[in-house]
Order: sequence, then C-alpha cells, then structure tokens
Amino acid sequence: MKTTITIHTEAAKHKVDRNIYGHFAEHLGRCIYEGFWVGEDSPIANMRGIRSDIVQALKELKIPVLRWPGGCFADEYHWKDGIGPKEGRARMINTHWGGVVENNHFGTHEFFDLCEQLDTEPYICGNVGSGTVYEMQQWVEYMTMDGESPMADWRKANGKEKPWKLTYFGVGNENWGCGGRMRAEYYADLYRRYSTYVRDYGENAIYKIAAGPRGDDYHWTEVLMREAGPFMDGLALHYYTRVKDHSIIVEGADGNRIYLRDPQAVRGQAVDFEESEWFAIMKAAYFTEELVEKHSAIMDKYDPDKKVALIIDEWGTWFDVEPGTNPGFLYQQNTMRDAVSAAISLNIFNNHCDRVRMANLAQTINVLQAVILTEGEKLILTPTYHVFEMFKVHQDAVLQPIELQSAAYRCGEEAVPQVSASASVDAEGRLNITLCNTDPGSHAEVDFRTGGFAGKQISGRVLKASSMNSHNTFDDPDQVSPVPFNGAKLHADGFEAQIPPMSVVALTLS
Repeated sequence: MKTTITIHTEAAKHKVDRNIYGHFAEHLGRCIYEGFWVGEDSPIANMRGIRSDIVQALKELKIPVLRWPGGCFADEYHWKDGIGPKEGRARMINTHWGGVVENNHFGTHEFFDLCEQLDTEPYICGNVGSGTVYEMQQWVEYMTMDGESPMADWRKANGKEKPWKLTYFGVGNENWGCGGRMRAEYYADLYRRYSTYVRDYGENAIYKIAAGPRGDDYHWTEVLMREAGPFMDGLALHYYTRVKDHSIIVEGADGNRIYLRDPQAVRGQAVDFEESEWFAIMKAAYFTEELVEKHSAIMDKYDPDKKVALIIDEWGTWFDVEPGTNPGFLYQQNTMRDAVSAAISLNIFNNHCDRVRMANLAQTINVLQAVILTEGEKLILTPTYHVFEMFKVHQDAVLQPIELQSAAYRCGEEAVPQVSASASVDAEGRLNITLCNTDPGSHAEVDFRTGGFAGKQISGRVLKASSMNSHNTFDDPDQVSPVPFNGAKLHADGFEAQIPPMSVVALTLS
C-alpha cells in the first residue's frame, strides 16, 4: 500500500513554537560534570569552565530552551549551596543518581553563563519536594530582582550587577513520585501557594509551569486544571518510551496514583535488541499522540482558549545502562531506533502545536536519549542529534495541517503506521516536510499532495543506516549521519518519494 499525505494549507493558523525543540540538563550521571562542565583548569577547551565544543555543537541545533537542575534532583537541590566562591560551596551527595558527591561548582551563575553562551532561554525548576516557599521566593528574587533587596545585593556581591532575564520557572517536579509522592489534590494546593511567591520583579515576567502528570494519569490533569488552572501558564507531562513500562503503580480509590521504581525492571538493551523490541519502541512513541490528545481534551474543558500550554518537559527513550557503567548514571548508547522514535515524537508535537508549546528531550549529554556523548576530550553526535538538526527548520514556522493515510508496519500480530510526518512553511515561504519510515525491512512509497503550494524544486537529506542498532562510536563517530536525499520527484499535485527502511527524511519544497 502506498502512503498518501495531503496538506490542508487553508487550515494553517498555528506556529510551531521553537521551544518544542528544547532540551533538559539534570545533575545526573555525566550530564553536568564531565558533560557541560569541565572546570576552568581543564585541559579540554572551555570558557569559564563550560566545554566549548559542546556549546558549538548545540548552537548548530539552535536549541531554544534548556531545563535545569532537574528532574528528581531539583526537589533535593538547595540553590544557596551553589553560589559564591567555589572553594566555599557545600558538598552534597546526589541521593537520587548514583550516590556520588557533588561539589556544587555548577550553580545558578554557571547555568546562566551556559545559557548565554548557547544563546538559549533558561528554564529553572524549583524545589517543592524538600524546599520551602521562602527558599523558592528568595531564589527568584536573587535571579530577577533589580534595585535593592537582600537577595539582589547578594547577587551583586557575587559578581552579577544586573539581574538575569528568566521567563520559564517550574514549580516542582514529578510531585506524584520522586518530588514527594503527593496526591493531586495536595500538590494542587501546594502549587497555588508556592506559585504565589514566584513573583514578577520589575519588567521580568515569569511563565509558571506546574508539575503535571506521568503518562496516562488523567486524574492528575483533571485535578490540576480544575483547582489551579487559572494560576499556571503551563502543565508539564512526562513520558518515556520503553520496551515495556515496569513501574509499580499504587492506585487509590480516589483516582490518585503513586509511582514506585522497580529495582528489578528490565527496560531492554540500547544496542543489543531484536525487531520485536524495535517495534515496541515505535508503538510506545506513537502512544504519545494518544496522551497529548486525551490530556488536551481535559485541559480544553477548563481552558477552551488554550492559554495553558501542555509542556512535555521530559520525554525520550529509556533503556538499561551500558554494561560496566554506574546504574545510577543512566548512560545509554543511541541507535537508529532512537532517531526514528524521536522523529515520531517531534512530528506529533508539531502537529499538536496549538496546545503543545514546549518539549524538553531527556537528556542533553551522556544521559538517556542524549544528543551528545563524551569520553574525556572526545565527543560524538548521536543519531538523535541529527534528527534535531534536520527538524530545526520547523522552529517558529507555520504548521501545515496534514491528512495522512499510512501503510502499516507489522510485527507479529500488531501494527503501527509505517510513516510519520509533519509539515510547515518557514519565514522565507519554503515548505519543509519531515518524515520517518518505522519499518526496518521495507521502503515506504509516499505520494505527497501539497494542496496548491507552488513549489518548483525539491531538495532533502536522509538519516539512514544498515541495521536497526547502527550507532556512532568514539572510533567511528560518523557511521550514522545525514546524506543528500534524491528519492523525491515532483509531479503536478506535489511529489512522490521512496523513503528507505528505518530512516528519517527532511525535504524542502521551494
């Protein structure tokens, strides 16, 4: 069966928010230390301790927003430990991730320096789980207060005369789980209280993001929107694609769920897997659309004007750690399977940009579905990195709604769509289309009807591989990287394309 895709240009009205292409950096494993931060005295090239080649690689992606310091780490992070002279900063044990000792050399000032070097917006997540209202209020004051105040004076004494611009602030993280195992009703009240003291100082306006649900916990969304919707700008959804979800869920009669990690969980190998596990990840990635649609429907009841954004600020694949690495560091390789599943998710976010206005891949460096892996002074760009680079054409472009009738990719008794796609028109008037073929064994024949879009030439690139588990290594860093794509041919109503097996394609019609 041929896949047909029709663009409805007359229905185009929403922009694809650039923040959909955001990232997440937690104090977890080697994401911050040995990732972003090498220290001023490192032989690795750096600017004020921040690794220069990583900054350059991420600037190529035009990453729009970076979330920090967590994650679960955020709800045990006390910001005052991470400011002032480095030799005087408190050392702490990272109890969530590996039990390692951190010296707090990467703190508030260093994070804002990183964001300035990246030319990206900071997104800070505050501590509700183990912190106080006063602590959170003081942090916002320290960062954003101009003029005279105790926290502003302290910031100036630490070398920053003028406040930073901070837009995005998360009031807690995963408060249904590692952020306190709270009931939705309890967190809703806490959110109302804490967010009151996340103040706007001067001209700085804070965009407040509530800790939203895990996966299909629709009760959490219902309660948060009903009880606290008028006081938030965004609601954060977390969803990881696994071969099988092994979390232990305790559900009460009131609809509330408590999520417990299963220490014996087997999430599957990142590299050594069979087609059934490839298929399971494709299926899990497609489930993102059901989550977005059902959570959005609940939000529509309380917010029909869509003032509150659905923000997927943790998403991506989650496998067993690489053999021989610290199990608390969540270091995994990144294959063609990760690339195709990322393309599915990003296409879904694009196609629901009326409600989805930010997403943050977990995580940027050396953790989970990282876009960069490091080993000493060596650095590699993963297949997922290349997907983000190919998809960056959608940032702030106008979404072109599509009607997709896809052939099926079958594995055993189950099936998923073979083709995922999204399309947008950029500021120069070019039509950009991103597609992926989920089938590792067959080409996808696509007939794309452009709805009257008057394009005269078509160009593109493809990310493809020889096997499902193809990946980049420090010895072979370019095994999976984009190459020119010549498989699309224009016709009177659009174009036809033959998409290689297990591949991601980006096309531009101009």
